[in-house]
Amino acid sequence: MESMESLRVAIIGGTGGLGQALARYYAKHNAIVTVFGRTFRDQEISNIKFTKIDLSLMSNIKELVKSDDKFNLVNFDLIIFTAGIFSSISRQETTEGLELDLASSYINRYLLLDKSLLKLKQIKEDNKNFENNNKFFSNFEKPRIFIMAYPGDNQLGTIDDINQEKSYGVLKAHMNTVAGNESIVTHYSNEKLINIYGLNPGIIKTNIRNNLFGNGIISKVMEYFIGLLNPTPEEYANLIGPLLINAKLENKSGTFYNNKGKEIKGSNNLNKEYADKFIEKSKDLLINKGLYD
Repeated sequence: MESMESLRVAIIGGTGGLGQALARYYAKHNAIVTVFGRTFRDQEISNIKFTKIDLSLMSNIKELVKSDDKFNLVNFDLIIFTAGIFSSISRQETTEGLELDLASSYINRYLLLDKSLLKLKQIKEDNKNFENNNKFFSNFEKPRIFIMAYPGDNQLGTIDDINQEKSYGVLKAHMNTVAGNESIVTHYSNEKLINIYGLNPGIIKTNIRNNLFGNGIISKVMEYFIGLLNPTPEEYANLIGPLLINAKLENKSGTFYNNKGKEIKGSNNLNKEYADKFIEKSKDLLINKGLYD
């Protein structure tokens, strides 16, 4: 593999699991990687930088966007969203009034992308030669956004109860994040300033299910058998890593890819109209909670 030393990568949730594996993959090939999360575990790797942040709080997301030296779409070629958890048996809520899985696995991604695009559009207005200025993007025509979830699983979510305040169910709550992440890709697929894609890694041994099963014997046994039957995070990163920088993706914004790097179809009935509505409902929720301004 040739050097990727000019590649600038941001991984939102890159301190463990698949995010960490991807961070190490790109760092191994000399890319400059910045990971965002709570606990840094790769201090010994010189070309992985770290920004400490609780990604479940929207106030933190908004502050992150305001800080040019921490997060700005013009500073990265690849932005990979991997942060996420699994819903718990009983409903959990952040201090901002959002269902915890929703906040951690979906709506933070939407808010970060939404606010960052507003900033990028302002940068474009302030720079007439924006598209031709190599100061901004050294590897691709536009920054590439990758949303990791489970696109193509035919999940529509409960669009009128995204925050699970009317009734709560473990799977129902988590499927809201699945539908939401696929909706992000479809909603922004025609956005002129970015290219966006969805990644479905399938089931891989990570700690994403700990919020549901805890750290006890049940979780350990489950992850053991998942590890026996499925790729490791490192194997997934080695397979999918080259795809994210492939030139063929330049004109394929809005497409989805499985754990073998093959293009897959989106979910039935989750079309542009439905995705736009899901995003609208998400924004309304943030506004009603005083978290969008």
